Amino acid sequence: MGNKASPFEHVRTFAKAYPEAHEDFPWGESAIKVRGKVFVFMRQDGEGFGLSVKLPASQLFALDYPFTKPTGYGLGKSGWVTASFGANDAVPLDVLEVWVDESYRAVAPKKLVAGLNADNRQRRTDINITLIVG
Repeated sequence: MGNKASPFEHVRTFAKAYPEAHEDFPWGESAIKVRGKVFVFMRQDGEGFGLSVKLPASQLFALDYPFTKPTGYGLGKSGWVTASFGANDAVPLDVLEVWVDESYRAVAPKKLVAGLNADNRQRRTDINITLIVG
C-alpha cells in the first residue's frame, strides 16, 4: 500500500491545481494565492491541521460544524472561516474541497473563474449542500 497523503498535503495539492494558484509562506503558514490574493491559509503541526477559507455564500452553514469558527483578526466579518482538527481527528476532505473551490471563486479574477470546468466543480457544490442540509 502507498502512503496516504496527509489532510494538509491533500488540500494543498487540490488548491494548487487551480489556474494561476501558487504557494507562499507568510507568517510561517502556507498561503495559496491567485494573482497575489490568498484564498487558503493552512498550517500543520504536531497538534493537528487547520485552514482558513473565504466563504461568502456558505459561511453561516460552515459555522454550524463543531470544528469551525470565524477567522480571527477581523477576517470572519468578511466571510473567512477557520477549520481546526486535532492530529487524530477525521478530516472531511470532500467538504474542505468544496470550501477551497468557493474561496477560489470568491478571490480569483472573474476571467479565471469563468474558465473553470463548471461540471466538475458543480458536483463538489452539490456534495457540500447535501452534507450540510442532508
